[in-house]
Amino acid sequence: MAIEILLTQDNFLPMFKKRIPILAWLPNYKKEWLSGDISAGITVGVMLIPQGMAYAMIAGLPPVFGLYASLIPQIVYAFLGTSRQLAVGPVAMDSLLVASGLGALAISGIDEYISMAIFLALFMGIIQFTLGFLKMGFLVNFLSKPVISGFTSAAAIIIGFSQVKHLLGLNSIIVENQGLFDKIGNTLQSISMATLLFGASAIILLKTLKLIHKKIPAALIVVFLGIVLSYLFDLQSYGVTVAGVIPQGLPSFKIPVVDFTRISELLSIALTLALVAFMEAISVSKAVEANHGDYEVDANQELIALGTANMIGSFFQSYPTTGGLSRTAVNDQAGARSGIAAFISALIVGLTLLFLTPLFYYLPNTILAAVIMVAVMGLIDLDYPIALYRNRKDEFLLLAATFTLTLTIGIKEGILLGVLSSLLLLVYRTSKPHLAILGRIKGTDYFKNIDRFADDVERNEKVIIVRFDSQLYFGNKDYFKREVLRIIERSTAMPEAIIIKAEPINYIDSSAMFMLESLIEELKHRGIKVLFSNVIGPTRDIIQKTGLLENIGKQHFFVNTIDAYNYVLNSRPSNEIQRKISLQAL
Repeated sequence: MAIEILLTQDNFLPMFKKRIPILAWLPNYKKEWLSGDISAGITVGVMLIPQGMAYAMIAGLPPVFGLYASLIPQIVYAFLGTSRQLAVGPVAMDSLLVASGLGALAISGIDEYISMAIFLALFMGIIQFTLGFLKMGFLVNFLSKPVISGFTSAAAIIIGFSQVKHLLGLNSIIVENQGLFDKIGNTLQSISMATLLFGASAIILLKTLKLIHKKIPAALIVVFLGIVLSYLFDLQSYGVTVAGVIPQGLPSFKIPVVDFTRISELLSIALTLALVAFMEAISVSKAVEANHGDYEVDANQELIALGTANMIGSFFQSYPTTGGLSRTAVNDQAGARSGIAAFISALIVGLTLLFLTPLFYYLPNTILAAVIMVAVMGLIDLDYPIALYRNRKDEFLLLAATFTLTLTIGIKEGILLGVLSSLLLLVYRTSKPHLAILGRIKGTDYFKNIDRFADDVERNEKVIIVRFDSQLYFGNKDYFKREVLRIIERSTAMPEAIIIKAEPINYIDSSAMFMLESLIEELKHRGIKVLFSNVIGPTRDIIQKTGLLENIGKQHFFVNTIDAYNYVLNSRPSNEIQRKISLQAL
């Protein structure tokens, strides 16, 4: 009977549509959306070809794996994702994390490296899916903007420098027993001037085309010209390295294989990838969502969708993927209104794998390096650090620390230490929150900070009014007590009462509750009454359940600060209605 109830149409279909969002939007698909979806799908598909190959190079993989990663994951996401514009595929950041993570491990050869990269997609997919199932989407909130900005800028620099060897046509020329100047000399001598000239020209052309119009497929044009010129002028004979043979055909189904004794080594890499990839995807999808009012991005479902895309993609030789910032922006600007655009992008990539890979034989590696370097230049954010330096020195230091740690220690370590630093800053702020002394605005019933309204407030020596702008917990309880006593001691005369305007206090833990009991008793001995005003419901419930209400006295609870103020000055008790409201008795 219970199963029958669960599977009724009214219950089952909404749940099914929530887990498979395509079932919600596809039946309501509008004809006028099709032209935008086709245009966006073709544009992003064309972008994916050079980008996918270039990002695979960053990850230390053969270029074809970038195309594999551009195929299945975005199809899966189109079925399960809640964003209708997010373009899923390989991205620079995740590719760098793969390279830095696997590069630190002892790997015997390219075949094992490829196997572990593919297994990472499965591993991070499992983590993302599990986090989504457990409704842990809020975890991305711990990646603050200063941490993200510092990490992204540092990662962009690392990515850029990783491509210098391809831009200059350098091979492994460093000999360990050489001196510094010998190394520099040999490096300069090993530069292929033809490669450098070709790569530098590609960078200039990419930047020029973007300046002319942002929608121009600059990367594809440069790749096409590079292939043509490489073929016509036989650039290989001048020392320009080309992509070589790229396997033709769609990726075959293959179960990811890895030595399970290495799972522990891969765990930190997979976890970092899972969180960073989710952060990238959710941040850009939320930004694009603001331009559309016909759907809502669900963070937990996004984790499930990205996790499933990576898991299924790994069975078709895909390495870790997520939603790309630049491709999503292009997808949105080109008119994408649904996941149909993703299907068309996948079709473009699939046709390329089936029929066009031989054309990429003559593609110079320096061209791909140029595409990467221009792409990551846009990731370096200068405006935000400058704004923080001017307005928020503490957050600027957090950004600078994350940036420096990522550059000097490593990618994984940089973002993890950045998150830790962000949490420490949060703890520090909550341990010493803002506490204001309030005074009555002349001729009104408003009470404001005396430091901000010095000329407009009046104070009475009989009463002190304070506002604590935070929850009360074990981390700031001593600070609260110390500040209240300090305010009393600095008063010109001993007050009769202290009023705590408690509206900002949304929680009181057990440690803080004991502190309040101690403080109230101490002030009673001094002849000072403690009154509470503007206490919100959840906090009032805590006070009542813990027995602190009796210690304070029901008569010392007030709906408004003015009522408490008048009670002290005029011994005017609350009326019945005020008393009931203050205690939530109605």
